[in-house]
Amino acid sequence: MIKIVGFFVSRSNLVYNEAKECEETTMSLSKYSLSTILTYGIVFFLPIAFIPSGHQVAATTIGYLVGAAIMFFLYFKQTEPLSFEHKRSKISSILIYGLTGIIAAILLQNLAIFIESLFGEVSASQNTENIIAIVLQNPLFALAAMVGGPIMEEFVFRRALVGIIGKYSNVWVGVVVSAVAFAFAHNDNHLLVYIFLGLFFSGLYALTGSIWTSMITHVGMNTLVIIIQLLLHYGYIQMP
Repeated sequence: MIKIVGFFVSRSNLVYNEAKECEETTMSLSKYSLSTILTYGIVFFLPIAFIPSGHQVAATTIGYLVGAAIMFFLYFKQTEPLSFEHKRSKISSILIYGLTGIIAAILLQNLAIFIESLFGEVSASQNTENIIAIVLQNPLFALAAMVGGPIMEEFVFRRALVGIIGKYSNVWVGVVVSAVAFAFAHNDNHLLVYIFLGLFFSGLYALTGSIWTSMITHVGMNTLVIIIQLLLHYGYIQMP
């Protein structure tokens, strides 16, 4: 485990040092976006490429949490806001929208699944099934799925990708492109679900001018879904 931690720390030095150089100055939106996306790529691909299969889950869990921490650092070092960040809502509004957004996101997910069902048989989410299978064997992986993963995805798809595309185009073009990229990144059989969710998370972000709103919703939704799936698996609750 110590070797795995050291591996990720050493491989993250490239991103950290680049951000550190900007500590006393400012970080442009372009540099922030590229650094964030690079961090995501490192965290996502390194366990697959360099870690033995028996340690990949532990490496991924640590990597997601380290990656999320690095992205927090990068976010607080950049100083170029997106167009809808100029007017940020109060903390109370961010919390209210973020928490109520959890239920709204689940309802939206069900709506997207219903629309999919109109065009054919709907299968279970392969992405969710894979996550639950891993959590059952490695409970600590829940930290990656419920916390590290959604935090990184919000920084990458909502902040960095929207930011870099919006800088050279319309910010709403970035929103749409990031939602589609978000869907394909999950490699699931429910593209419409993830496109809807990507657009919804961006909508919360734009509505309040704060990335924390969509992050609260995303973390809360993942946490609720995983808890419900585990309760179903162990028979504590039954589907109607």
